[in-house]
Amino acid sequence: MQNEAAMASAAPAVQDTPHLRRVLGRMDLVLLFVVAVFNLNVVPSIAANGGVTVWLWLISLLLFFWPQGIAVIELAHRYPGEGGVYLWAKEVFGDFHGFLSGWCYWTNNMMYVPTVMLYFVGVSVFALGSGHEALADNKTFALTASLLLLIFLVGLNVVGLGVGKWVNNLGAIGTGIAAAVLIGLGIVVWLRFGTSVTWADFRIPPNPRFVLNSFGVICFGLVGLELASVMGDEIENPQKTLPGAVAWGGVLSGLLYIGATLTLLIAVTKGDINVLQGIVQAVGHMASRVGVAWIVAPFAFLLSMSIAGIASAWLGGSARIPFVAGLDSYMPAWLGKVHPRYRTPYAALIIHAAVSMVLVVLNFSGWWIWNKFIGLSFVAYLLRAFGFVVANLSASETGVQETFQKLLSLAVVLQLVPFLYMFGALLRIAFSDSFRKTCYNRATLILSGASGLVTTILGIALAFFPAQQVTSILSYEVWMFGGTLFFTGLAAFFFFIYGRRKTARKLAAAAPAI
Repeated sequence: MQNEAAMASAAPAVQDTPHLRRVLGRMDLVLLFVVAVFNLNVVPSIAANGGVTVWLWLISLLLFFWPQGIAVIELAHRYPGEGGVYLWAKEVFGDFHGFLSGWCYWTNNMMYVPTVMLYFVGVSVFALGSGHEALADNKTFALTASLLLLIFLVGLNVVGLGVGKWVNNLGAIGTGIAAAVLIGLGIVVWLRFGTSVTWADFRIPPNPRFVLNSFGVICFGLVGLELASVMGDEIENPQKTLPGAVAWGGVLSGLLYIGATLTLLIAVTKGDINVLQGIVQAVGHMASRVGVAWIVAPFAFLLSMSIAGIASAWLGGSARIPFVAGLDSYMPAWLGKVHPRYRTPYAALIIHAAVSMVLVVLNFSGWWIWNKFIGLSFVAYLLRAFGFVVANLSASETGVQETFQKLLSLAVVLQLVPFLYMFGALLRIAFSDSFRKTCYNRATLILSGASGLVTTILGIALAFFPAQQVTSILSYEVWMFGGTLFFTGLAAFFFFIYGRRKTARKLAAAAPAI
């Protein structure tokens, strides 16, 4: 009787366990990796440092990106399930390290999604045709378009990845076609007009400090192969599907990055490539030279699709982190709720979108505090980055470029923290006395883990060195160290304070039943 009673009391708990639908196939994953990893918008700012950045791309692909793929395949095979970087760090290093890894991953993407909304606005006005560029200066239009896109993407992801994945897939297709247009235009310009680039442009400059600062940004641009594993419970036959998808997605993304960078270096003079010039303006410059200026509008449309796919991928993927944290009781338990009809983590998706929505609104507000630290100067950068004029939008004393560099550098640090755990997990597994081969042998894991860990540490360290746009080194370092401590402090609060209170309440509630 006691056994039957125990089984009866356990039944509701089993029934309440969240179950997500497996809807992601291999082609879905390949397209997800392309749209998540390859971002045309970061290419001009990196190519502005000259031909030496090609070597940085190759080094990053070899020492960071390829080991990342090996780590994702190995860890996803050993620790399958929802959570990805959160789950892996938790299983190998303990609960707090898992939470810190997932927290940095999530908070970085909460800030990243609003910028993608602004990217979309900046590009979409070009897709409307000549004469509509001034809409980007209209804050009402920009805010409305950003919020509508965010609501649309959240709705699709709540309905389920079976529907939402098509935004990712279309975005990846748009990315591929847009990259082909960019590279094709570059080849035509090169054949018709030649290039001013020489082998000397690919040499390391006498003062490489400013170039090395972009190394962390390149690593930042190469993350994304781990995104699918964050949704591990939603992949069809993950142990069979994931390895091939990671390989194809990684190869395609790497080739597109190198090809796009070389195209800009060959077809556009270095003086015309700077951090305030977006990819649309670069394409417009090349198209006007070869007499096909009409191509800018369809190119902008394809790029708009790509940006929508990027937003959907990172919104849907990173929202799984608070979902599993809610299940583990380190964040509010309602974040771990699953929609009764669509079987999606709708609560985590909505809270993620709500925070991003607040950030979007604040970006367009006139509040002094926001404008002082991020605000309109950041919006101005993003708008100018896509090639249209913004008049009197920023009042920041530090300037548009310096504000952007501060935000970007802090994002690099937060984004790369989970990769410290990911590569460290490879080394810990490889050096374990109980090591048994699953996907890769011990030597491969050691080589990949060591290479990735050293590269990640280097990328984080170089992010603390100011780029040439920074005028005040003191304010930059205060921002970097203060921002890093702030976000890690929040993680410690939720884990040690909120988590303990939640556990105590659960034990108190369970005591009468026991």
